[in-house]
Amino acid sequence: MSVSPPADSHHSDDPPSGASPRFSRRAFLHHTGAGAVLLAGGALAGGTAAASPGGRAAPAAGASAGIAPADLDPLALLKRMLAFDTQNFGEGGVTRPHAEMLKSVWESAGVSAEIVPTPKKDNVHLIARIKGTTAAPPLLLLGHSDVVPVERDKWSVDPFAGVVRDGEVYGRGALDMKGANAAFITALLRHLKEGGRFDRDIIVLTDCDEESGPYGSGWLAQNHWDKINAGMVLTEGGWFLAQKDQRTPMLITVTRQDKVYFNLDLVANGTATHSSKPNPDSAIARLSRAVAAVDTWLAPVALTPVTREYFTALAKATRDAPFQRALRLLLSARSQHARERAAALVVKRSSYPWLHSALLRTTHAFVIEDAGYKENVIPSTATLRLNCRGVPGGQRPREFLAEFRKRLAGRDVTVRLAGNPGESEEDALKRLDATSAKAPSSIDSPLYTAISAAAAKTYPGAVFAPALFEAGTSLGPWTSRGVPGYGVYPYVLDNDQLVTMHGNDERISVAALQQGTEFMYRLFDRLRVR
Repeated sequence: MSVSPPADSHHSDDPPSGASPRFSRRAFLHHTGAGAVLLAGGALAGGTAAASPGGRAAPAAGASAGIAPADLDPLALLKRMLAFDTQNFGEGGVTRPHAEMLKSVWESAGVSAEIVPTPKKDNVHLIARIKGTTAAPPLLLLGHSDVVPVERDKWSVDPFAGVVRDGEVYGRGALDMKGANAAFITALLRHLKEGGRFDRDIIVLTDCDEESGPYGSGWLAQNHWDKINAGMVLTEGGWFLAQKDQRTPMLITVTRQDKVYFNLDLVANGTATHSSKPNPDSAIARLSRAVAAVDTWLAPVALTPVTREYFTALAKATRDAPFQRALRLLLSARSQHARERAAALVVKRSSYPWLHSALLRTTHAFVIEDAGYKENVIPSTATLRLNCRGVPGGQRPREFLAEFRKRLAGRDVTVRLAGNPGESEEDALKRLDATSAKAPSSIDSPLYTAISAAAAKTYPGAVFAPALFEAGTSLGPWTSRGVPGYGVYPYVLDNDQLVTMHGNDERISVAALQQGTEFMYRLFDRLRVR
C-alpha cells in the first residue's frame, strides 16, 4: 500500500497499514470461511443496480420506500444502510452504492455532499458538510461504511436484509457501525428539518477501509486534509451498558483513548513428508502445543488513570452488590497479587466479562492460522497470527513480547512481532512505545461537554464517565495532530448483543437505537444557535 496511517488509527480487525508479513488474500478468505465474493460494483439510481453476493439486488440510491430521506427515522435509515453489502475482506470493500444512497439523503435535506474516490474501484469516502454560523473549528462525525465479512450459514437471518425480530434489528453493521451512523445522521436531519443552525460547520465523513485496507482515513488525510480538517471528532467507541437486568441504563461512557494495536506471529517448523508416515516432528502439532501453553494465560492487570476512573464510575453505577464489592477490592488493592485476585473476581461477577477483562490488561487473540496445502503432505511450517491490544500507559508491547517469548521458550516456536515492511523489530517496538505513551484526548472541549450534557438528559439514572476503548478507531489522523477525538456507540447494549460485534447475528435493540438517536439530537442541540 502506498500510504501508511498513524499506528494508533486501527479498528479491532484493522491491521496497521502496510503491516507485514501479511497473509495472502486467498488465505484470508479461506480462514474467514467466506464463500462470498466482493461486489462487482454496478449501477445505482440513474443507471445501475448493485447485486449482493446472495443475488439480491441492493436498493436504488434514490429509492426511499415511500419515506422522504429528510424524514427518515433511524431504523428506516439503518435498514437501508444494511441492504448494501459493504463487506471488507482485508483489501477494502465496495462502498460507492452505499455512498450514493447517503449522498441523496443529504442533498434532499439541502446539504452538500461529495464522493471522494480512492484508487480502488468503487471504494469511496463520502463527505457531507453542514455550514455553521461562525468560523469556530468544525466538528467532524466519523463513521465507517465498510463491515467485516459474514459467515452466512451461521446467521439465523439474511445479514443484509435488516430483519427486525423480537424488538431487535439484525444485520452486518447493525452495531458496528451503521447503527451509530443512522443515529448520527437522523439526529442531524431532525435539527435541519426544524430549521436549526449550528455554531460551527459539521462535517459528516462516511469513510471506507476502516476494517482494513490502504485507503482509509490515513490516505484521506494525506490527500484531502482540507476537506476533513476539524477541531474535534466523534466516532465509534464508548459503550452504553445496562444493569444486570439487561435493560436499565447503568453506565454511559465516552472513549477518549484506544488500546494499542499490534500483531505477533507464532511460527513452528518441522519435517515435510508424505502423510502416510506420521512423525513426531510435526509443525502443526508443535504449534498446537505452543498455543495450549498460552491459551489461558493472562497478561498482568494494569490500572491507568483512564481505566481507574472507568472502574470507579462502574462501581458507583452498578446495583449488583457483589460486583460492586469486587470493583472496590480492585480499586483499593495495594499489591499486584491483590489486584490480580480482585480483577478475576470483577470479571467473574461482571455482566460484560469479556469487555472488562479486555480493559484490565494486554490481550492476545488467536485470529488466523496458516498451515498445509495438500492432504497427503505433512507441511514443514505452521503459522498462527495473534492480534494483541495493549493498555496505553500500562504494560508496554515490548514487555508483553518478552514475557510471551519467555513462556514459549524451549518449545521450538519462533515468536515474531509483525511490523511494517522493512521495519526492524526494535524500530517497531519504539513506534509502539510512542503510541502507548500517547496521552488520551482532553476532556476540556465543547464536544465532551455536549456528550456529558446529552447523557445526563437522556439517561438521567445512569452514571457518565470517560473510558478506554478496548478496540480501535480511525481517529489517528486527527489525534496525531492534537485534535481531541472521542467515541460512542449511542445505544444501550446487553452482553449478548455486544458479543455479536464482528460475529454472527449482529444486532441492536430498536428501542435502544431510538433512544440513542435522542441522545445524539440532544448532543447536537448544545451546538445549535439560539
